[in-house]
Amino acid sequence: MTRLNGPETTAPERHRETRDERIARYDEDDVRSLRERVADTAWRRRLAARRSVNHGYRVAVGVVGGLIVAVGLATIPLPGPGWLTVIAGLFVLASEFTWAERLLEFTRKHVKRWTDWVSTQPIWVRVLIGLLTAAFVYGVLVVTLHLLGVPGWVPGWVPLWR
Repeated sequence: MTRLNGPETTAPERHRETRDERIARYDEDDVRSLRERVADTAWRRRLAARRSVNHGYRVAVGVVGGLIVAVGLATIPLPGPGWLTVIAGLFVLASEFTWAERLLEFTRKHVKRWTDWVSTQPIWVRVLIGLLTAAFVYGVLVVTLHLLGVPGWVPGWVPLWR
């Protein structure tokens, strides 16, 4: 028997999934949590069958996810994908831990609220938010260069604190 994104079927029963069946499956997946979907995979069930392996796997997921979140938190004030890295770390943690899944859902709701609010604002407010964000990032970059010094590989257009 093989598994084709749903109940187990034998080879003669296979058929191409219709659009309505795909939509129903995705709607069903929205109800299930990320952790439940990962736990339902064959490789995860094999790991869960052995307690010591399962415990080691959960510890490894916690360590890797925690490191990704820590790197993301450290890079938030710096130019680059700080928040994106934090969210990626939460995705890793949410595959095994309910608290991380709840935090990820909380983050998703607030980002959506913020995005919806910004998209309803006049263009001058959006431009002002963009300029303030750019000024903040520039300020953090200047303070970082002041504290750590300008690296030798930076060209002469950065004359600060050389």
